[in-house]
Amino acid sequence: MNIDKFEEDIKKCRFCFMCRHLSGVANVTFREADTPRVRSSMVWGVMLDNSKLSNPDFIDTIFSADLSAAGRFHCVNKWDENSIVLAARRDIVEAGLAPADVAKLAKKLSAAKAEPKISGKADVLYYIDPRAAALASEVSAFDKIAKKAKVKYAVAEGGECGKALRALGYFPEAKAAAEKFAAAVNASGAKTVVVSDPAVYDALANDFAEYGIKLSAKVMHVAEFILSLKLKFQKKAGVLYYLESDFLKNYCGNPKFPRELLASLGAQSAAGFTTDILDKPIDFMFGTNNEESYTCGEGAVVFDVLRPEIAAKMAKYVEARAADPKNDKIVVASPYTKSVLSKNTKLRVSTLAELAAECL
Repeated sequence: MNIDKFEEDIKKCRFCFMCRHLSGVANVTFREADTPRVRSSMVWGVMLDNSKLSNPDFIDTIFSADLSAAGRFHCVNKWDENSIVLAARRDIVEAGLAPADVAKLAKKLSAAKAEPKISGKADVLYYIDPRAAALASEVSAFDKIAKKAKVKYAVAEGGECGKALRALGYFPEAKAAAEKFAAAVNASGAKTVVVSDPAVYDALANDFAEYGIKLSAKVMHVAEFILSLKLKFQKKAGVLYYLESDFLKNYCGNPKFPRELLASLGAQSAAGFTTDILDKPIDFMFGTNNEESYTCGEGAVVFDVLRPEIAAKMAKYVEARAADPKNDKIVVASPYTKSVLSKNTKLRVSTLAELAAECL
């Protein structure tokens, strides 16, 4: 089984409590089963007795994980509990044991046309993925910034890059969608493809490489692209909190460009201090530490669809940690996170692109 590839990590994670506080799901369900240690213990049980793979409680627990990868990123030994869960999901699916809601969503995603609709022709291609499309303000913000910088761009809309299918455990289907998506982007002749959703960024930058799929265009997150334009902003962003993206931080090595963009916008940390106990800089820290994920399940891509009740609780968990919920300015890199927070809280939330457009 796929989990066999992670046997050593499973053996270690099942006895370790160190990243318990980094399970966004366990922090709101208060179920011990939702902690990394117990998830790994359950997977170890499956390795010892494969028949346990079909246990309904095990399957529910595995598909309730938020896949933030915060535990892996902050683990001093780099034990990979996140990949253990993804492998378990893949084993469940390949055994024909996917729960009805997961199978239904995967079927819908697989049936969708993978190739995005491309309008126009330019060196820059802006991909309006479904998450960005649901936020009209995100798309208009990019357009405003591009016009200010006098950048001509083509638009790609719709399509399926395979990221959600991969997160659900449907790897062959994910690769098939990725191949069709990449072919459409390559055919566009674009030299740079700009994306708003960090999940898509991770798919194009990392998943495609793993599949052996070559993308001819350079992939840039919208924040990285805006920073590269070297625009002069007339307004300062002011005091704010920045909620790190699971995909940018924990999957993609925590690139500097989100915080560099915030600095260029004249943003100031609302945390009130700038160093942790190791005297290392903390940029725009939110909550009580700089390790937790506050994305409301971004890492699981479609978490708000499969587990809307838990996603809502995670949003409330974030709201409860705001110093002044009605007035605090919260900035996120992910349209997913903005949509979940906006739907379930009264927090004032902007994406990095929206904030940049406001500062022009």
